[in-house]
Amino acid sequence: MSQLVFIVFQDNDDSRYLAEAVMDDNPHAEIQHHPAMIRIQAEKRLVMNRETMEEKLGRDWDVQEMLVNVISIGGNVDEDDDHFILEWK
Repeated sequence: MSQLVFIVFQDNDDSRYLAEAVMDDNPHAEIQHHPAMIRIQAEKRLVMNRETMEEKLGRDWDVQEMLVNVISIGGNVDEDDDHFILEWK
């Protein structure tokens, strides 16, 4: 049985940078572009790192900023100041 975790973002400028950063941190993930949204999924675990996003944006970035653009998530959330992790345990 598949244990896909996923995150779906509104398709906007911020989310495009975020999607790029997520794919850099998770080369095993699959990205799907749909009208008005971007879905990223992976088997069991996805990690979003603050440091990677800051490199993409060229500025400080708070992990909480991401939530403004989130449409849906699937998986258990583990979050701190440096990471947002989705996983099935």
